[in-house]
Amino acid sequence: MTPHNHAQPGDYAEAVLLPGDPLRAKWIADTFFEDAQLVNSVRNCLGYTGTYKGKRVSVQASGMGQPSLGIYVHELINVYGVKTLIRVGTCGGLNAKVKVRDLVLAQGASTDSAIVRDRFGPYNFAPIADFGLLRAAAAKAEEKGMRYHAGNMLSSDIFYHADGFAGYDKLPDHGVIGVEMEAAALYTLAARFGVRALTICTMTDCLITHEEINADERQTSLKDMVTVALDVAIEA
Repeated sequence: MTPHNHAQPGDYAEAVLLPGDPLRAKWIADTFFEDAQLVNSVRNCLGYTGTYKGKRVSVQASGMGQPSLGIYVHELINVYGVKTLIRVGTCGGLNAKVKVRDLVLAQGASTDSAIVRDRFGPYNFAPIADFGLLRAAAAKAEEKGMRYHAGNMLSSDIFYHADGFAGYDKLPDHGVIGVEMEAAALYTLAARFGVRALTICTMTDCLITHEEINADERQTSLKDMVTVALDVAIEA
């Protein structure tokens, strides 16, 4: 047990999905798991363990942003023995070729966060996904006929950028395809502790075209994303 998690040792499976939203964690457990059991409810950051296609798997809400995710990921790895962590979330688009409802597989995660920058002194550490998980997610998306893009994502500490899209203007020119708030910290911690991590996002709004997904499309797209993530998690 920790100040943030009252689960007991063994309550989590070795593979855990990480949505930011606690209610999305509950939705994943209710929608996809058999025999789902609530294992953590501290601060209402809900965690569940159940089975999917006969394999044990967990989901734990991580909250919003890299500081919050960093707490849960550190504890899942070091206290609960988790070996595979797959973030499932939403992102904004920084490339007009990425359409709403498309999956974005974060091959790498650029960031403006001091969480990564201040740890490495003169070095610019490059947080990257586990290649095996990335390759498996791409294969699952192709098998299911889903549109996806694998590439560099921005993990930003700022949701409402004071300069709007202009605050990101150099990034699309260098191949960054989306923006979210957690992947860089996830990948850095996974590298530090020798475990595997991947971020899969559904693109819900484009900062270039201003196209947005509606509520019905969001729900369908999230089901597609979670299905891919779970299929990868149980085979990891």
